[in-house]
Amino acid sequence: MEFPRPLAAPLALLPIPIVEGAVKLMFSSLMKRHPKLFDRLGEHRAKRYAFRPTDLPLVFLVEPARPAITLMRRQANPPADALVEGSLFRLLTLLEGRSDADALFFARSLTVTGDMEAMLALRNALDGSEIDLPRDLGAAAGPFAPLFSRAAAAIRRRALAGENAAWN
Repeated sequence: MEFPRPLAAPLALLPIPIVEGAVKLMFSSLMKRHPKLFDRLGEHRAKRYAFRPTDLPLVFLVEPARPAITLMRRQANPPADALVEGSLFRLLTLLEGRSDADALFFARSLTVTGDMEAMLALRNALDGSEIDLPRDLGAAAGPFAPLFSRAAAAIRRRALAGENAAWN
């Protein structure tokens, strides 16, 4: 399933610092709940990993050694050692370990370029992390945590229901 175009279009116009602030807040929350997330990367911890959603005009650059995330406008060659490209929801299911990365790669739903060894190390680190985005990000929503978690879980269910799930 692709991210709805009417929701993605404004991201091309919003200043990067505004969107990046929200992304960094979510990343920080995730790192607090999973502080050992990047420990299994070994020698690949110093690598930079880019995630380019095909349905958003953005690129996410993750640097595990710091740990940090940077957001930038979509570009052909982001400054990364390894790059994964696919729809936002596919990338998020990989983050949570809900999708088989090999199957997505061979079905051409996912493109991986650059340092494949580093990407395999990241995949292995994510597979054992037990990330649950609605739960993990909801924890940072303070008094709105139950509402945020329920909404995020509903979005995830809808996205995972299949490519033909309608948003309207």
